[in-house]
Amino acid sequence: QVQLVESGGGLVQAGGSLRLSCAASGRTFSNYAMGWFRQAPGQEREFVAAILRSAGNTFYADSLKGRFTISRDNAKNTVTLQMNSLKPEDTAVYYCAAADVFVATMPSQYRYWGQGTQVTVSS
Repeated sequence: QVQLVESGGGLVQAGGSLRLSCAASGRTFSNYAMGWFRQAPGQEREFVAAILRSAGNTFYADSLKGRFTISRDNAKNTVTLQMNSLKPEDTAVYYCAAADVFVATMPSQYRYWGQGTQVTVSS
């Protein structure tokens, strides 16, 4: 089992920034690819970003490239999502997830999920 706890969400004005963090506990953190997803009301959960086990390659939803940055610290068992130039359409619950595969960009590939943190961007 891997337990994931997100933090850092909140209310921000359009154009602002937020930094989400996800703290992992349980099994060896570096064994898992990590990802961020988001889900807006009435919408399906969508891929935001993913990072490989060794913090090497990263992957982003095409629409978010250049604004969002995913990173991880395997020594601290954390993964972060830096979000810049936020837009109202970024409003959603953001979830951290862990996958025991090499790389994963689909929700079905992730085995463990956090409870989510709300991000609200006002116009």
